[in-house]
Amino acid sequence: MKPMIVLLLVLVPLALPAAEVVDLWPGQPPHSKTSDLEEYVKESWGVPCVCNVTRPTLTIHPAEGGNSGRAIVVVPGGGYEVESFVAEGRLIAEYLASQGITAAVLKYRLPLAEASDQPHLLPLTDARRALNLMRTLADKYAFDRSKVGIMGFSAGGHLATAVSVLASEDAAERPDFSALVYPVTTLSPENQSWLEETLFHRAMTAEERRQYSLVDQVSAATPPAFLVHAYDDNVVPIRESELYAGALAAAGQEVEVHFFAAGGHGFGPGRREDGTDQWLPLLANWIRRQ
Repeated sequence: MKPMIVLLLVLVPLALPAAEVVDLWPGQPPHSKTSDLEEYVKESWGVPCVCNVTRPTLTIHPAEGGNSGRAIVVVPGGGYEVESFVAEGRLIAEYLASQGITAAVLKYRLPLAEASDQPHLLPLTDARRALNLMRTLADKYAFDRSKVGIMGFSAGGHLATAVSVLASEDAAERPDFSALVYPVTTLSPENQSWLEETLFHRAMTAEERRQYSLVDQVSAATPPAFLVHAYDDNVVPIRESELYAGALAAAGQEVEVHFFAAGGHGFGPGRREDGTDQWLPLLANWIRRQ
């Protein structure tokens, strides 16, 4: 992420309905083990980030005004080491809620070796659970349970992509659409090294390497996607989005792409000075059409 993110508070109404925080799992979450880790917040890349997440939650922002009947789970990024829960979470959800879209920020368990013997399963299991849980709340929040999507930023975009292409056997755990903002979608040597260090904490098996070459798993069954990236992103190259968009188009699936000349990595809700503030209204319009 770039350190000079300017959060576009002008996008967010001053008065918002109270958000509801829901525990993702009753009791001990699956694949977890007891640890002494304590959750805390620190500044990373110039924005507040949450660390040591072992208790996953959904913070639900109800749709305001003209309810579109759509809902989305928002997955912050942070390299699978922290979670940018404001710039890539709360501000995004508040804006989408103001546009009639029920938005829930997922605080997913980080893949910490101290918290699990299978840390790579924690984020994916939580993201699937979040989609399932959202559908159980469809009547309460007045949205269509068949119009529930997922969006993610950077590592959160990797997670949202994984949920989209590594389809769960449970239909309730599959997204109906996705929004991917500067996501990781390939298993380049650099990405494999990153995943082995931060997600798996070990060498990936041959089968895991096949699965996590996510762009190669795209099919006609993969949900439609909205992608956002900047050409000068020097953390996650724009080719990650180009390849995923191309794979969706080749599979005959709907895809909408917005590439900015400048913006770098981690621009969150965007900045007026480089034009990246345009993507959230475009996304809201796209979601309403799903």
